[in-house]
Amino acid sequence: MEYTPNDNRYDGMEYRRCGNSGLKLSAISLGLWHNFGNVDPFTNIRYILLTAFDNGITHFDLANNYGQPAGSAEENFGRIMGKDLHPYRDELVVSTKAGYYMWPGPYGEWGSKKYLVASIDQSLKRMGLDYVDIFYHHRPDPHTPLEETMATLDLLVRQGKALYVGISNYRAKDAAEAIRILNGMGTPCLIHQPKYSMLDRWAEHELLPLLGHAGVGCIPFSPLAQGLLTDKYLNGIPSDSRAGRKLENGAIREEAITEEAILKAKQLAVIAKQRGQNLSQMALAWILKDQRISSVLVGASKPSQITDSIKCLSNYQFSEEELGRIDGILNGD
Repeated sequence: MEYTPNDNRYDGMEYRRCGNSGLKLSAISLGLWHNFGNVDPFTNIRYILLTAFDNGITHFDLANNYGQPAGSAEENFGRIMGKDLHPYRDELVVSTKAGYYMWPGPYGEWGSKKYLVASIDQSLKRMGLDYVDIFYHHRPDPHTPLEETMATLDLLVRQGKALYVGISNYRAKDAAEAIRILNGMGTPCLIHQPKYSMLDRWAEHELLPLLGHAGVGCIPFSPLAQGLLTDKYLNGIPSDSRAGRKLENGAIREEAITEEAILKAKQLAVIAKQRGQNLSQMALAWILKDQRISSVLVGASKPSQITDSIKCLSNYQFSEEELGRIDGILNGD
């Protein structure tokens, strides 16, 4: 069936400027880390992506190693781009990354020029695109000089293979140096993608102040702590969850679902209910309350999770009393 997007798709979404750049991102972005590979039903993948676009989500975040097998998330996204979303390419922000293991031998991971150039060429081919809007270095490389990695990001922009570049999983010290190098080359770092949630708050102390001062956007991943900040695990581990299926592709480990974590989730769920939200909506709203956050990445295994997540935008204001109660729960007071 031919796809026709929702005419009112932009009415209910908020768009935030990414750092000091001219680019705006939908406040909710869709990450294709899980559930978009060849092991997943293609019909459901298509339905999730089109539901996202119909609801104003314009940013789709991928990486070369996403999907099972690695690369298949980009391939499936490319199929949908070619069939359904091609007429709307200029309404979309497509990002991908390279840094983790992708193929055998010494040139199949990390941050060398050899690997990054080969990787983006492969990603563009899989997605059927002439360029990506954002290309990230996915993780720091302890062996390759940072100057080489950042110079390669600069090169890819100058070659027209990416419009903007970013970094992911960089701690504040390394991020500051990467930002400095890129600024000196005339290709500013657009955005940083860190792991950040109510249960993993490391970014608040050093990274967010750095990004705010440098005018670099921030788009957290795993904002729901891989499902801990949802209703999913409040009463045990469902057999159909990624933890229940004991997947090893970055899914939450069963041992992470501790009694302490579940107790915190249950206490947070009480506050969420008082706010007229479910736990996942409040967890997303809690991140988006900070204007240094350009967007937040959500995953989805079904279209209803997309529409549910977007409802967080109706209330991301928190009273001092609410913030105090939340901090007390998170700190174990």
